[in-house]
Amino acid sequence: MKDLGLIPNWHKKNSTLVVEKITRFFKQRQITMQVAGKELADFYSEVSLAEQLSVWKDRLKIIIVVGGDGTILRVARDLACWDVPILGINLGQKGFLAEIEVEQMERFLQYIATEQYSYQERMMIEAWLRRGDDDLGYYQALNDIVISRGPFSRIIKVETHVNEDFMESYSGDGIIVSTPTGSTGYSLSAGGPIVNPTMELFVVTPICPHSLYNRSVIINGNDKMKLRIDSRQVQVVLTVDGQVRFAMEDKDHIIIRRSEQKVKLVCFHDYSFYRMLHQKLKG
Repeated sequence: MKDLGLIPNWHKKNSTLVVEKITRFFKQRQITMQVAGKELADFYSEVSLAEQLSVWKDRLKIIIVVGGDGTILRVARDLACWDVPILGINLGQKGFLAEIEVEQMERFLQYIATEQYSYQERMMIEAWLRRGDDDLGYYQALNDIVISRGPFSRIIKVETHVNEDFMESYSGDGIIVSTPTGSTGYSLSAGGPIVNPTMELFVVTPICPHSLYNRSVIINGNDKMKLRIDSRQVQVVLTVDGQVRFAMEDKDHIIIRRSEQKVKLVCFHDYSFYRMLHQKLKG
């Protein structure tokens, strides 16, 4: 019998109380839990959670994450390679990734205890950052890859190609390449569409474009994108899921495609993306 894993964001208000309730619930039912201690409080560490929690590998049937969407993104990105379903309990504000709000927690924990759950597979994207012939970095994202200008108010230009065909040159504050899961994040704030997260595609959304006709474009998930930077001496930043950042230079380019790796998110029999969407957006 495999254990349950519990990864809290200890910086969140009431996280200690929620963790105590969860551990007590499963202890009463003689279900073993592995709990990440407060030494994992730094979710922006360069050391992956897979390395920090390597002793857990092959021992877990579910990972419960207590926090907001940012916490879930970090866990999902680092531990997707374990192929273990992730359940989010929301301690943030409008958490689109968290399946459970803390007020409803006990009912859903009972579903976990009695194994009345399933999971959805969510597409990830991977990106290579290159400068000339040199590879500077490899990244995976569950939500989005963003290229944006630095703190100075000057526009940047991003040339986009799909499968070697030129698509558009975007001038403005930058560009967002999001997954369907990430369509309710930064892309939505920039005017992009909401996409059912079980689909497999890219959403390309310009940020404050200097052109009235520039709108979001939907790209087939089997396609490969190339983004080339024309910064004109302006600082440009690459951001992965809003958490990993890298300073870019003029003429750098990024290759983006669908990752073979997927994230499994726990869901229950009464889950509906459209009902959840209404609940999250109505307030």
